[in-house]
Amino acid sequence: MTGTGIAHGTDTRAPLRVGLVGYGLAGSVFHAPLIATTEGLALDTVVTSNPERQEQARAEFPDVRLAASPDELWERADELDLVVIASPNKTHVPIAAAALEAGLPVVVDKPIAGTAAEARELAALADERGLLLSVFQNRRWDNDFLTLQQLIAAGELGDVQRFESRFERWRPQTKGGWRESGDPAEIGGLLFDLGSHVVDQALVLFGPAAQVYAESDVRRPGAEADDDTFIAITHTNGVRSHLYVSATTAQLGPRFRVLGSRAGFVKYGLDPQESALREGRRPAADESWGEEPESAWGHVGAGESPLTGGGTPVRTLPGNYPAYYAAIATALRDGTAPPVTAEQAAAALDVLEAARRSAREGITVGMIPV
Repeated sequence: MTGTGIAHGTDTRAPLRVGLVGYGLAGSVFHAPLIATTEGLALDTVVTSNPERQEQARAEFPDVRLAASPDELWERADELDLVVIASPNKTHVPIAAAALEAGLPVVVDKPIAGTAAEARELAALADERGLLLSVFQNRRWDNDFLTLQQLIAAGELGDVQRFESRFERWRPQTKGGWRESGDPAEIGGLLFDLGSHVVDQALVLFGPAAQVYAESDVRRPGAEADDDTFIAITHTNGVRSHLYVSATTAQLGPRFRVLGSRAGFVKYGLDPQESALREGRRPAADESWGEEPESAWGHVGAGESPLTGGGTPVRTLPGNYPAYYAAIATALRDGTAPPVTAEQAAAALDVLEAARRSAREGITVGMIPV
């Protein structure tokens, strides 16, 4: 959709006022710092009922207002220009719907919903109200992903035939909480968590899925939700994507291995922006934001492994999470499409739902064009 949804305030030069729902990992580490450092946006209100998180928000953003529930935002919707939802997954749909009903544009952390149908219902509501609805897919602005996009666009790899993407961790002990809950209502597990990232990236690079196959396991003692999952996508253009998300990987593989008719690209390590945000660093105050050392660069080549000296190092482009909220600010002011649409998020959920079915039934699932 292309409507802005800005109905509050007449001074287009004034910062757009943002209400942030949730101040756990997503809210405090990702959304709040990026909102607060984006030109044209102002973090106005943080919604959390947790006293410790309220104190944390006030300490980190002294001028922020606090609210104990989203209902307090709807009561003064005319004082806000955007609501960002970073609360637990199961609350995304009802809170997003309430925000849209209150006349407020919305950004929702991934996954936007537990099903593609729910995502499309929210998209329809946003269209009906003429409001922006976007999904926070920050991994589109990872340094390695931006670099890979550039390599593909320049034809450096030839025709891509196979895309391998790994988001692997070694966390042999469970942490508990809703993210690891086995209750389907919580929308926990890695398939819908990290899987939302790797599937979205694959669809951005290579387009719609024709077939989906998956294997999903619960490996760790005491675990309830999937913690070791593999997804294979056959795209309509013939590219095959092999996607791995795991908390049980004792030896980590390459983040990307991309094989083309001319050359391949291999890249190890994770984008540094998440660790920088966790450490309290901020994009606006860091001239080297998103940069990584040459030792971490990927390699392009053919016929030999980069681990034995094969290939040519390729400078990694700087990661750029701030670009997401900068694009949101532009979309709100200019009425342009948001950087990630609800329809795109629904397409990724189609794949995730097919993957869940495939893993459960041991079948390859054909995708029906929407």
